[in-house]
Amino acid sequence: MKIFNYYPSDPKKPDPDIEKKIFFHSLLIPAAFVVTFWIVKIIEQTTSLSFVKFGIYPLQPEGLKGIIFSPFLHSDFNHLISNSIPFFILLFAIIYYYRRISYSIFFVLYFLSGLTVWLAGRPSWHIGASGVIYAMAAFHFVSGIIRNDVRLLTISVVVVFLYGGLIWGIFPIDPRISWEGHLWGAVSGIVMAFYYSKYKIRRFKFDWEEEDEEDDDDDKDKSAGNDDPDESFKTELQNDQ
Repeated sequence: MKIFNYYPSDPKKPDPDIEKKIFFHSLLIPAAFVVTFWIVKIIEQTTSLSFVKFGIYPLQPEGLKGIIFSPFLHSDFNHLISNSIPFFILLFAIIYYYRRISYSIFFVLYFLSGLTVWLAGRPSWHIGASGVIYAMAAFHFVSGIIRNDVRLLTISVVVVFLYGGLIWGIFPIDPRISWEGHLWGAVSGIVMAFYYSKYKIRRFKFDWEEEDEEDDDDDKDKSAGNDDPDESFKTELQNDQ
């Protein structure tokens, strides 16, 4: 069963609403994740339970389950709020721009960002979605450079602006922060950007880019019509006479 099945089976009969469907789908999935983050935190807060042991504990068998569950856990509501917006934006962009391979990209980044923390993190509980956020942000940025796609680069810049400490988060400045999760998440994103660079995605362009290309095409057409510049010059002289 295909998760992403909005593409028409018959290319000769395209769905006129395909873009709207894909856009809605791209909003729905990250929204479902973020809502789940909040539900988990509200349950934890209202029941006085602690789900921290569902996080990642490096090199310990009981910490392996955190690869799946840790992104859904947050230390407090400030931590949750700071992760919700960038997670939503970055996952939306992956699903919307990468279409058919979007889920493959996301789940590989999700798994790798957790596994690398389990292999190389400090001996403590690691929770939060920030590792996945760093993985997606690095993926978008490097993929944007490789593909020369302005919009992918713009998304990463916007996230860096919203997520102010994104760069500094990969350094061991605050012992309370899982900088290893940030670092290895970013490394995972960079590696996967190169791996998936062989896959083609829809090329999105700004209006001014399209206008520049049209101007270039017009120039080429004009030059194609005047293959011999000397003959053109002679014609102009004859007309003047």
